[in-house]
This record gives sequence, C-alpha cells and structure tokens, in this order.
Amino acid sequence: MKSRKRLLIVLIAALIAVAVFQYPKLTIISGYAAKNMASTLFISGRSVSSVAENDNNVPLIKLAKTEVNQKENSVAARVMSLMKRKAICREGVGCALLVDGAKGTISTVRPEREYLTSPLPFPFGDGAPKDSFFSKVDYQQLETAMDLPFEEAEVQKTRTLLVVYKDHIVAERYVDGFGPDTPVLGWSMTKSILGTLYGILEYQGKIDLNQTAPIKSWQKDSRKQITLNHLLRMQSGLEWDEDYTKISDVTRMLFLSRDMTKVQETKEAVGKPEEIWNYSSGTSNLLSGILRQQFANHQDYLNFPYKALIDKIGMSSMLIETDLSGNFVGSSYAWASTRDWARFGLLYLHNGNWNGEQLFDPSWVNYVTTPTMHSAGTYGAHFWLNAGGKYHGVPRDLYSANGYQGQYVFVIPSKDLVIVRTGLAEPPDFDLDNFLKEVVAAFP
Repeated sequence: MKSRKRLLIVLIAALIAVAVFQYPKLTIISGYAAKNMASTLFISGRSVSSVAENDNNVPLIKLAKTEVNQKENSVAARVMSLMKRKAICREGVGCALLVDGAKGTISTVRPEREYLTSPLPFPFGDGAPKDSFFSKVDYQQLETAMDLPFEEAEVQKTRTLLVVYKDHIVAERYVDGFGPDTPVLGWSMTKSILGTLYGILEYQGKIDLNQTAPIKSWQKDSRKQITLNHLLRMQSGLEWDEDYTKISDVTRMLFLSRDMTKVQETKEAVGKPEEIWNYSSGTSNLLSGILRQQFANHQDYLNFPYKALIDKIGMSSMLIETDLSGNFVGSSYAWASTRDWARFGLLYLHNGNWNGEQLFDPSWVNYVTTPTMHSAGTYGAHFWLNAGGKYHGVPRDLYSANGYQGQYVFVIPSKDLVIVRTGLAEPPDFDLDNFLKEVVAAFP
C-alpha cells in the first residue's frame, strides 16, 4: 500500500512538472493554430477542413481546436479549452494575433494597389503562357525530375512546382486544392522581399547600406556601430534565439508581440559586427521598422513595397501581412501564387530589370549573392547561397529565397532557370538535393 502511495505521489509530481513547463507553450500552440487558420482561410481562400487536415495537422498544433467567425473575419483557438487566442483579419494587410486580450488594431489604412493588366504572356502579363519548345532541353529528363517531389506524398508533402527557363514555363504541377492563382505563404522567403526593398531604396539614392542603423536606443553603447549592411547580412552581433520548439525570441515575437520591429532592438550585443553570423527573424523585422522610418507617414510606408516592387512586376496575388502596430512582418508573412513567386525570381535573373525598367542596380545581385563571413558560403544578404556547394551536382551560382516547411525560389543564372517549390516538408523529408540535381540535368 505504501509503495502504491509513493508511486501515486511520483505520478502527481510528474504531472505537475509537465504542466508547469508545458503550460506556457499552449499560448504559442493556440496562437499558431489561430493565425495560420485565419490567414490561410481569408487570404488563400482554402477551406477550414483543408487547413485543419493539412497545415495545422502537425505535432502539438493539431491539439488546438479552432473556431471561425466569418462575419468578424476572425479565428479563435484553444488547447484543451485553455489559452484562447484570437486572430483578426484586416482588409489589405492580412491577419494578426491579438495580444494580452486587447481588441486589436483594425486600421482603416491599407496599401493603395495598382493591379496592372496586360495581354502579354507570362511573366510580363497575365495572358496565357507561351507554348514553346526548346530543342536542347531534355523534356523526358525534366518530367522524371518533376515526378520526384510528389513521390511518397505523405512524406515529401509537395504542393506546387514550377520551372521557368528563359522566361517560359516549361514545367508546372499542382496538387488538388492548389492552382496557378492560389496564394501560398512564403514564410522566410518574405525576408528576400524585404531585402529587395532596401536594394530599391539604394538604387533610388535614398539610403546607404554602410550607414549606421537609425536606432536611438543604440547610440550610447557599442550597438551604434551596427550598419544596415550588417543587418541585411545577419552579422550584427546581437543576441537572438531562433528556436521554434520553445518559447524563444522568435516565438515571442511572432505570437506574443504587438510591435515585432522592437524585439531585436532590445537585445544586447554578444559580439562585434561581423564577428559572428546568426540567422535572426528579429533582424528582418527590425529592418521593417527602419524601412518605416524612411517615409513621412504610414500610408507611404504601406504603399512602397507594392508601388516599387510587387505591383510593378505584376505580382498581383502578393500580400504582406502587418503586425498590430501596422509594421510589415518582413520575416515571415508574405503570400503569393507560385507564378508570382517565380516572377520575383525572374526579376533577379534579369538583374533587376523588368521588361525594360530597372528596379534596382544590377550590382545589387552581386551584393546579395556575396557570401557573408562565418556563414560557410550559405548566406549572402537576405538570400541563401550555394557558393559553398551545399547542393551537390548543382551550379555554385544558385541562390534562393527559402522558407519554413520547404518554400523555395531558386535562381540559377548559369542555366537561365527559376524553380519554385512550395509544400509542408523540408529536407530530409523532402529530397531537395536530388530534385535540384535532376532538374538541372535537363537543361544545357
């Protein structure tokens, strides 16, 4: 009897320990479930059942139960009736999680869009893609390569796939529920969009990448030496924990912050600029805040990405979500169709020239593809690189915008290729290395 009592006490103690350590995570779980359901439902237009059975059907997140309010354009989520979180959706600026029980910011300020229409074929218009044949392309090899990401569908979880060669769509596939016009969350591919805005401002003569970051709170300590270049290269030397498995800097920012531009700002320096390389979503959102300072008012800030880049190249499906304070979440929350993500890659393939108009200086491509110190040749300036040979059997000049769960826009200048893949799995579950090698093998 005594041993049973001891065992019961041990079990109760264990349950209490689990509750103490795991309970705080519930707010992240319910927050992710509410935000992901809301954005996918109201931006991408997919069904509640599809999101629940796929996007939110992952460990821990699937524990949350969501409730959709169509009239309010909101979604609430709970985990075992605990930690209710609510995401609200606002016209033109996407969805945001409410914080600390606040009613949230439902601003009437939204980007002024200019949806250009043109009968030209992809990519310079919204006409049907050209039906072209390239004699030196091995189409059988290409079809074989296109099959690979869809094998073991429950493991690789590929959703959309697009290959563009010399501005022509030469291969394109979608799973049920997705098509050429379906907006897909790019996650950290958004960082490359944000970085490009700095390239445009530089080309316009409005910023100097070597200027120090205009952060008042840094001016009395060593952080005053941090430049825009250091931030774009993730080599500021600032402390940051990019761990999504716990309550960390990045999860606090994405799921518990009203103003995501301030989280990295408050971090102390753990090294001098250029001494270390530390990937940080907080840095990207800090840059979003600095971007806002370049404009006289909130409206001009919201308009800039669309007028200077997104609508300029016909990415009509793209929407970048803002936080509760009205800042673009430049680390994570851009949505666009697979073809529009390809347009972004093609802009870089053409060195910033879009159908005759130069958006950023051609040297900007050299800048973003120059390896950052201490990144082992894998990172440039808000773009990922193959300079160190990370991908085997693929040209070293490949560079890419990468996002969580295997979102990719690959640019391969030496092959005149842009490849887009979206899905819900990344390496090793998604065999990216072999896929890239087999696709490249089809082209001269």
